[in-house]
Amino acid sequence: MSTAPSSCVLVAGSANLDFVVRASHVPAPGETVLGRELALFPGGKGANQAVACARAGGAPTRMLLALGADAHAAPIERSLREAGVDTRIVRVADRATGTAFVCVSDDGENAITVAPGANQALRDEDLPDLDGVSHLLLQLESPLDAVEAWARRARAAGVRVVLNAAPARPLPAGLLAAIDLLIVNQGELAVLSGVSASATGDDLDAALARLPACDVVVTLGARGCRARIGGAHLQQPAFAIAAVDTTAAGDTFCGTLVAALARGLSFAAALRRACAASALACTRPGAQSSVPACDEVERWLAEAADPMPAPVTSPAPGLATSP
Repeated sequence: MSTAPSSCVLVAGSANLDFVVRASHVPAPGETVLGRELALFPGGKGANQAVACARAGGAPTRMLLALGADAHAAPIERSLREAGVDTRIVRVADRATGTAFVCVSDDGENAITVAPGANQALRDEDLPDLDGVSHLLLQLESPLDAVEAWARRARAAGVRVVLNAAPARPLPAGLLAAIDLLIVNQGELAVLSGVSASATGDDLDAALARLPACDVVVTLGARGCRARIGGAHLQQPAFAIAAVDTTAAGDTFCGTLVAALARGLSFAAALRRACAASALACTRPGAQSSVPACDEVERWLAEAADPMPAPVTSPAPGLATSP
């Protein structure tokens, strides 16, 4: 595969230690479910996406994060370091490291509750120097005013700004105006567009049309993803897998997609790589521990039954349609 020279991706966001219990199903409101084993995994949307950028995406990656002065910080730091992520850590003495409580069902679905802790201490001025950074990847597990300030600063510096709008919440106009690429799932798309969209058909495109002028990718779980890039729509089918744990699937998708774009791949090729990496992540437990290596993604793509890139409808001028 021939790509342009890699540019650095900076991820600014959350880092948590995940407490994961497996059970027959995710409990309904008021229901108690007897689970099985408990395991601890480094997680947090920001840290998961940074690991995916570096490990699955193969791009030089930096990360801004905040950690408490406690034992929960050590496994998070170790995981980022082993993935090759260059970290800038804000140490917070009076708050615990962020934690998440995750229930994973036997069919691979999950329910997650997050205690943000030190993540809430990140501020506007914590964003490091943007020299050499081509893409800034953000999420919504950090204070919203800081996320908006980071996006504005990066946009002014000519850095492409990518926002994974998760967890779902309405966004201020100033933040939306500073974004180059928005990544959402169907629930987040509904919150931002005001349209409840099915996975296929005109209603999905109608929901995408309600979003701002930036490029948009909506992930569709087992149905892959759809993107609106300029005036074109791209549809990437999912790869068939037997899901074990979907906890970091979306984060793996986001990190791999941005890394591929930073490496100079076409959008169609980047979507395909992101879907492949996300599928592989679902075949193993944990968050960062489930993120595949770059060579695993390469082999998966080489052996995939359908080697074609995402089909394009109503293509915009100049849009690349092949890897």
